[in-house]
This record gives sequence, C-alpha cells and structure tokens, in this order.
Amino acid sequence: MREQLQQWDFVWLAYGVAAVALIALVIWAYRAMVRAEARRDAAKRR
Repeated sequence: MREQLQQWDFVWLAYGVAAVALIALVIWAYRAMVRAEARRDAAKRR
C-alpha cells in the first residue's frame, strides 16, 4: 500500500473522465443528426 498520493493517478483519471465524456458527446451528436435527417426526409415526403 502506498502512503503518498501520486499526481499521475489524478491525471489518468482526468483523461478517463474526458474520454468518456467525449464518447458520450459523439454518440449524442450522431443520434441528434440521425433524428434531424429523419425529420427532413419526412418533411420532403409530405
């Protein structure tokens, strides 16, 4: 067991949180784009 905190633990955790947030943002943006395209196509068919 370590008694001292390593700064790199926090750095890697911050990178991990940022990566998860980036992936979530990309998925959200892609789904929003697909929904917008579906609405556009539905409007064209009317």
